[in-house]
Amino acid sequence: MPPTPLSLPEVETLARTAHATQTDKAGHPYTEHLQAVANGVRARGGDEDQIAAAWLHDAIEDHALTEEWLTDAPLTPRTKAIVRALTKHPGEPPETYAARILATPGALLVKQSDLAHNANPARLAALDTPTRTRLTAKYAHMRNLLGLPDEPATEEAT
Repeated sequence: MPPTPLSLPEVETLARTAHATQTDKAGHPYTEHLQAVANGVRARGGDEDQIAAAWLHDAIEDHALTEEWLTDAPLTPRTKAIVRALTKHPGEPPETYAARILATPGALLVKQSDLAHNANPARLAALDTPTRTRLTAKYAHMRNLLGLPDEPATEEAT
């Protein structure tokens, strides 16, 4: 019998601990981004698997946790699949990444929340102009590949 999956508070604590020393491009604690993505998933009607994946969506890519950890983690298979879908691989074309997200049930909503927070004008304003310009184009391209409309700025900037 598989172990009981971690509760959302347990996943949040795990993610906060794993990313505790990391900062975003503006120097803010990285956990603020994870909180915003999880809140965005919740606000968009996401379920517990998607909210758990939101907390963990960058953990493997950012080397906060390992793929081996994810394989053995007490998480639902769906949460694991979403985290894997959202984990970019070095040198991977954006088209391949987007196709994997679109092919994984539940992943698009998490990526939509991630992009909404990443592309929030208030968050981007803290960056230098070249970085802001590059990231704005990158996020717009990914939204286009995923068939997502532009979103207005929201409280996810915090």
